[in-house]
Amino acid sequence: MSRLAVALIQMRTPATQAAALAQAAPLIRQAAADGAQLVLTPEGTNLLQRNRDAMFAALRPAQEDVCVQGLVALAAELKIWLLIGSALVLRPDGLAANRSLMISPEGKIVASYDKIHMFDVDLPTGERHRESSAYTPGEAATVVALPDVKMGLTICYDMRFSYLYRALAKAGAGLISVPAAFTRPTGAAHWEILLRARAIETGSFLLAPAQGGTHEDGRATWGHSIIIAPWGEVVASVDHDEPCVVSAVLDLTEIAKARSAIPALIHDRAFSGPDL
Repeated sequence: MSRLAVALIQMRTPATQAAALAQAAPLIRQAAADGAQLVLTPEGTNLLQRNRDAMFAALRPAQEDVCVQGLVALAAELKIWLLIGSALVLRPDGLAANRSLMISPEGKIVASYDKIHMFDVDLPTGERHRESSAYTPGEAATVVALPDVKMGLTICYDMRFSYLYRALAKAGAGLISVPAAFTRPTGAAHWEILLRARAIETGSFLLAPAQGGTHEDGRATWGHSIIIAPWGEVVASVDHDEPCVVSAVLDLTEIAKARSAIPALIHDRAFSGPDL
């Protein structure tokens, strides 16, 4: 098949896993009822809590997380591919991971990806973020094989590191997921332009479901979930931060067309320097 129906779930995740599932499930059901074969949720689907102590008190391993397991069951019920854009989960060593989970239509977790790049920044607005104080960064890139296309997994701040996207595309990914909880200042300035750049550079569809609005923990996120084609044009998007579904039918032949028109993925050349 050369066409794939996809849907992004835009959320405003609350501060408990049960409440998060209650918000996500109806939107996913709506997407499936509208024909989506692949549904993606945003970063922090199961929990958003910026207070480190409160977050660790709430964290559970993925196999014990009410939201994660509820979404696994929902994927099996609806017979869809479901990417939990990320779940904040407890690792066996007692530390935390920001982890994407791909669920098959049979209700099996078939791939996972731990966010590699940590958002440790001091913004001009005075906002200060230190993801590395809460999460253990991942060390491996992930590509998952869907029936007719491969998808590379990334999360939010990863989008600023183009070499990751190039590596995923060179490994065969024609879709790349970018679930996010983007801050409002950086979202307004950089969200769409960075995503379009990553799509153009790699000749890939970029699927970016986002958190949006003011959350229970006080953070404010940008929303504006968006689907971008391999040539860089916007396929579908919303211009707000309210919970919703963003849908499109992707023509997968556009991946090969874009990559043959600009075959940059095969034009790598070795070079030396500069000295660091």
